[in-house]
Amino acid sequence: MRRVAAALGRTLITAGVLILLFVAYQLWGTGIYTSQQQSKLRNQFDAALHKTSPPTTPTTAGPTPTTTEPSPPMPPTGDAVARIQIPKVSLDDIVVNGVGRDDLRKGPGHYPATPLPGQQGNSAVAGHRTTYGAPFGNLDQLSNGDEIRVRTLQGSFTYRVYRQLVVDPSDVAVLDPDPARPATLTLTTCNPKYSASQRLVIKAALDSPAPPLPPPRGITPVAKLADTGLSGASGSRLPTLIAGLIAVFVGALWWLAFHRHPRWTNWVAGAIPFAVTLFFFYSYLERVLPANY
Repeated sequence: MRRVAAALGRTLITAGVLILLFVAYQLWGTGIYTSQQQSKLRNQFDAALHKTSPPTTPTTAGPTPTTTEPSPPMPPTGDAVARIQIPKVSLDDIVVNGVGRDDLRKGPGHYPATPLPGQQGNSAVAGHRTTYGAPFGNLDQLSNGDEIRVRTLQGSFTYRVYRQLVVDPSDVAVLDPDPARPATLTLTTCNPKYSASQRLVIKAALDSPAPPLPPPRGITPVAKLADTGLSGASGSRLPTLIAGLIAVFVGALWWLAFHRHPRWTNWVAGAIPFAVTLFFFYSYLERVLPANY
């Protein structure tokens, strides 16, 4: 009986340690990846700006269009499309086009079914609130009148917050255009912090006397987001299962080898491959979480 209790205790302690490691990976480890991707995206975006016109710093004076030609087609998913700055919460990130899991790992993601910032209609951007650098971690601190600056290849634009609300993850109606305002910006993220039961939504209006730019060609209707809602597209869970089985297999071999030959060299020799497989398992385990968690 004592052996069973001891084995159960060791099992529970091991499970607790693995859970704590996963939490640490989510809160801090994922931020390293996002920081690296943001550096690459910033270089990509700066290079694109140089091809259109000399880069400018966003101001509060409204849009400074770099072109008067019709808006170009929507760029491919995963590419840098804008730079967003929110002084109140010290946010300064590059926005990618797309809200899939891989897109939001890089930084805030633009909903391809909406126009780009500065264009007519409701431009929408999603972002992580807990993991991958948590770019939208402090959106709840925004209030009416706060400034949001956005730079795209078409110019610099300033928005003013006019509403904050909390909705269900399936409520894609917040991405619809606002009839009372020709150009708006909608930011979405999980709510409350460390949970994905709801979505926090920030609505902002373009602060400019000039008319907004025309929307791009070929925008997918927002109605097609009904399947994924505001959570973003998710990938297959099969890799998660495979990675988990590999981690269990490697961990079992490690335990068996050390149990039969309890030497520190065997412990180290088994710990290294187990740590590697555990890292890959954690990266795939995120597939069971919402894309903008």
